[in-house]
Amino acid sequence: MIEILKYIIPALVVVLGVWIIQHAMFKNEERKRQFELKRESQKSISPIRMRAYERLSLLLERTEPEAMLKELMDDRDWINKTVMDIQRELLQRIRIEFDHNMSQQVYVSDEVWQKIMLARDEMAAFVNQMAIQLKPGSTGVDYMKTLIQAYHLNGETPHETALQALKDEARSLL
Repeated sequence: MIEILKYIIPALVVVLGVWIIQHAMFKNEERKRQFELKRESQKSISPIRMRAYERLSLLLERTEPEAMLKELMDDRDWINKTVMDIQRELLQRIRIEFDHNMSQQVYVSDEVWQKIMLARDEMAAFVNQMAIQLKPGSTGVDYMKTLIQAYHLNGETPHETALQALKDEARSLL
């Protein structure tokens, strides 16, 4: 019996040692495989994420009052529009722009997306507030002037805050 143990114990030690070494090698190979997979996916996802940052920055630019009003003025009949007509069109533009870019939220952090959503909500509230503050009988042109003037008096706007957060996050990926 002792003679058999002399052979079995060293064999078990060798088998255990081989198993430990193989297990470590397999684990290391799995980590390498995961790293390569992640690196390959980053190569394909990074350009998509950058396009998302570009689209969201364009969204923020397009939903600022000056940009929306400039687009509105491309309509030949803009001078005859009432305050309510302009207000309705601006709110519709904001909604359409955000709805069109809703899918981009998967490519940005929750913090940045929340700032973008806040910019949307604040802009809609601003458009409504400026319409309410106008004197009765004000024209659409008066409303447009009020929007542009008041927007620049507010200091840093939610659009600027969201755009800066978007830029910072995009730079962190480079």
